[in-house]
Amino acid sequence: MTDAAPGDAVDEVRFEVADHVARVTINRPAVLNAVDGPTHERLVEIWERIEADPDVRAVVVTGGGERAFCVGADMSAAAIAKTGLEYWADLDPNGFGGLSLRTTLDVPVIARVNGYALGGGMEMVLGCDIVIAAEHARFGLTEPRVGRIPLDGGVFQLVRRVPHTQAMGMLLTGRRAEAAEMQAMGLVNEVVPAAELDAAVDRWLADVLACAPTSLRAVKQMVQRTAQMSAREARDQRLPALMAALDSADGKEGVRAFQEKRAPVWPGR
Repeated sequence: MTDAAPGDAVDEVRFEVADHVARVTINRPAVLNAVDGPTHERLVEIWERIEADPDVRAVVVTGGGERAFCVGADMSAAAIAKTGLEYWADLDPNGFGGLSLRTTLDVPVIARVNGYALGGGMEMVLGCDIVIAAEHARFGLTEPRVGRIPLDGGVFQLVRRVPHTQAMGMLLTGRRAEAAEMQAMGLVNEVVPAAELDAAVDRWLADVLACAPTSLRAVKQMVQRTAQMSAREARDQRLPALMAALDSADGKEGVRAFQEKRAPVWPGR
């Protein structure tokens, strides 16, 4: 299914689901895929629809065009007139674009970073599970350079994802880093030439889809909902997706396929 229709305005978020994969594209290339209020609301709606759709087993999020993944908040939008305190008071609990701090999206999310991922755009990348970047992509939490702060997960996520000095080196300078540097830090899984970006994403998707959907939902819940616990405390949590996976049709199919020396066909339940 798809929400894109002929004649739609350029400023939109494209959303489609095919072959168990949801593809979400922030399609505002004229403003480097910056997010304004309506775009944020549309993204939130999309994440909620994906969460409610058991057919979705993976998500790819990207930006329209070739220059940018997303450069954060639309600085030309009326919302930017808010004071810092007003912006802070109105923060979405799920973070920038409804994604950067989201803990209820229990399917793998792949960031297809096709250009600039700055400010809120980098925060959205931090809300993804797997990051594939084109060689020309640039990353940065640039808010301090315009008198703002990466409040939508940037500060808190980055210091948990990369070594302290690397995180602080970005947070305290607002500088932009190349994709290769972000891969060296451990934030990016793979860097490829722009012409090979789709092929790389498809390769990662194939590996994701080769796994039992119930197992992956359990893994994501275990990771996202036990972050502040010790390993033993986390292991003992009876999370809904974990309990479902332990007694699932997927589990039975996986064992049967192994015994029969064939690829499994996942029921997804």
